[in-house]
Amino acid sequence: MLATTPAALNPDLLDTGTPPIPQAQGWARAYDGRFGPLVDLSQAVPGSPPPAALLERLSQAAALPDNTRYGPITGDTALREAYAAEISRVYGTAFRPAEVAISSGCNQAFVMTMMAVAKAGQSVLLPAPWYFNHEMTLRMLGIEARPLPCDPAAGFVPDVATAEALIDAGTRAIVLVTPNNPTGAIYPPATIAAFAELCARRGLWLVLDETYRDFLPAGVAAPHEVFATTRWQDSVIGLYSFSKAYAVPGWRLGAITAGEAVMAQIAKVLDCVQISPVRAGQAAITWGIEGTRDWREANRTEINARAALFREAMAPHNGWRVLAAGAYFAYVAHPFAGTPAADVVRELVQQRGVLALPGPYFGPGQEQHLRIAIANVAADRIGELSDRLRGFSL
Repeated sequence: MLATTPAALNPDLLDTGTPPIPQAQGWARAYDGRFGPLVDLSQAVPGSPPPAALLERLSQAAALPDNTRYGPITGDTALREAYAAEISRVYGTAFRPAEVAISSGCNQAFVMTMMAVAKAGQSVLLPAPWYFNHEMTLRMLGIEARPLPCDPAAGFVPDVATAEALIDAGTRAIVLVTPNNPTGAIYPPATIAAFAELCARRGLWLVLDETYRDFLPAGVAAPHEVFATTRWQDSVIGLYSFSKAYAVPGWRLGAITAGEAVMAQIAKVLDCVQISPVRAGQAAITWGIEGTRDWREANRTEINARAALFREAMAPHNGWRVLAAGAYFAYVAHPFAGTPAADVVRELVQQRGVLALPGPYFGPGQEQHLRIAIANVAADRIGELSDRLRGFSL
């Protein structure tokens, strides 16, 4: 038999950690049900289905032969027009459809954007704790994910002076996620404006992931004024997901907002990776932007109410500290100093049937923390947390 040499794989991919949520969900299989049904607070998924009318639109669109064919690389014109009109309303300034691309989810939008703005050996600043898929993406692309530490005492809002001190000749972008995953922190408009000014001055890209934009507290006029008050096309790229607000994560639809010159380069990547997004879903969302507006507003009210309920449920347990909560998430400090967060999560789900995620999933230095996804369970299930935590120990 001839000797063989095993073929090598990309070392940057081999150095990338595996998706962590399945590991935590595996711990839940050992729960015996003694405290009632599992309260799954691990993954950010909508807790209710989309409106029936939106599903009907999907069914109708899926039956059209034209929607079985390839569409435009950057998404169907009708959806790009509808989304451009929507963000024009949200940010108070005009956007052109040519400044919009539709992607197969916001994770893909992030991958496409990172491929456009940086190359292997360069660096991108990520607020830490970070969304683990962002770090994984950069690592497998050979791009350094440089942590931008966010102080719990400041509500996990990043500091622009701290960020500037981390920039060097190889830095190509700063990523901001607001409302934040994993912490739930909502960045003030002044903070976002300061980062936009920094990036414009230093020749960097500011990448704004606003997946959870639709769940800002009632009364917030606009997430920020960067698009309305700056020459944003030269240094800002916006990312968005339709998954959460429209309760359709399985449709895999997101959006990129960028200047036309940048979009021309992003389109090259899109053509190689997706060719065109799923067209029936695009047609349904095109209708849904206006057709589900009242439903989405009611859903925003409900999600914000759950954040308040979570704080109430945790209040009697002084050892557990809610460090931040907003939109889909809360970030909590557990009371078991010196105990790995993964051990806390494993025991919590196996003893009490409550599944969270360990802080280290979201970067270094997070052993004292757990992430809670508060949007994917009904309000009454959140109310159960207080009883389930009572008397819990390791």
